[in-house]
Amino acid sequence: MNGRPDTTQNVEPRLKRRSAIALLFSARAVRGFGDGFATILLPAYLVELGYSPFQVGVVATGALLGTALLTLGVGRLGGHRDLRTLLLLGALTMMLTGLAFPFAEAFPVILVLAFVGTINPSPGDIGIFVPIEHALLASDASDQKRTQVFARYSLIGGLSTAAGALVATVPDFLVSFDVPRLVALKSMFFVYTVLGLIGAVLYRLLPKSSPAIDQRPKASVLGPSRRIVYGLAALFSVDAFAGGFAVQSLVALWLFKRFDLSLASASLFFFWSNTLSAFSYPLAARLSQRFGLVNTMVFTHIPSSICLIAAALTPNLTVVLALLSIRAALSQMDVPTRTSYVMAVVTPEERPAAASVTAVPRSLASAISPSLAGAMLGTAFSGLPLVICGALKIAYDVALLLSFRHVKPPEEAEQAAGRTGQISRFGGVQRRRVR
Repeated sequence: MNGRPDTTQNVEPRLKRRSAIALLFSARAVRGFGDGFATILLPAYLVELGYSPFQVGVVATGALLGTALLTLGVGRLGGHRDLRTLLLLGALTMMLTGLAFPFAEAFPVILVLAFVGTINPSPGDIGIFVPIEHALLASDASDQKRTQVFARYSLIGGLSTAAGALVATVPDFLVSFDVPRLVALKSMFFVYTVLGLIGAVLYRLLPKSSPAIDQRPKASVLGPSRRIVYGLAALFSVDAFAGGFAVQSLVALWLFKRFDLSLASASLFFFWSNTLSAFSYPLAARLSQRFGLVNTMVFTHIPSSICLIAAALTPNLTVVLALLSIRAALSQMDVPTRTSYVMAVVTPEERPAAASVTAVPRSLASAISPSLAGAMLGTAFSGLPLVICGALKIAYDVALLLSFRHVKPPEEAEQAAGRTGQISRFGGVQRRRVR
């Protein structure tokens, strides 16, 4: 014995965790790339088939509703099944979605495919993959590093989504070579299939389970954190219902209809807006260390909602795009902070269930509003959905701040403890006096 601790047994688990995180980041990049062009091309494809804005909104509603039900199923199975297997099934669904869409032109068929498939009208933190990936990432991150891990996860997703938005210009490029526009649009769905295959390969390389997941009880249900999770889920539902009025597909459709924006111009705009969103994620992590997770969520969200309302009321395209860009730079800062907060205020055993319970109501709530927004896009004031979205989101932010500003994640509680002076009890509840 040389007196030095033997660390060889700890090296291999650390390497496995880092490898798993890298694979999850890579899979997120692949999915984000597909979402980047699919959310823009979906309304363009439906319009090319002759469908109205209301019908586009109905398809968006069907896609989000199907996502909610699939996410609920994933949450139920998450505590009883190998999470890697569930991710592989999701990748298979993505492949089948891309294969089927080019052959679907009848509206009922498109609606069914949107319901059971993985193409969503808005990229980001929704989908059947999300609660599983969140649970796996959270299991391998310390309290101090958790928000940064989710920020990197979101950054990678945002940058890949931005790159995918540029690919949405490919149909216009193909049309310049006399390829029929409908054929050019359909070809992109086969690219989506290939991305699903790449995702399946990445998920196949994951270990069968994470070390932290192995140690949890077989049943993954909400226990001591049930009240907090249900309260967050209710508020997140309001936010998601509001966001459904301005999902990316419908904002693209609004720009097509309101300003006659070309597909190539829309793709370039969404590239830059998604890039701004992506770089806001690590900034959100830094801000949350200084101001707290809830404060970062709220005080970046409100200005973005004001910009959205202003864009709806502005007749000048340049000003509209500028306002929407500012909104993009601010509106997604709550994504890594919200995820980190949910994972922080529950026990490790509750994380898959908490991720599902907070994700499913979001998807269900967001599924209601796109069809309403689609109908509103055909009215004299086509910007009405954007105004409703902004107003509801501001109300959500205020409610979140009032309800959860005192519910601290562990790292914030430790910081507060370092500044705590005398502790007193009033009615059995500890209240800290900060010096």
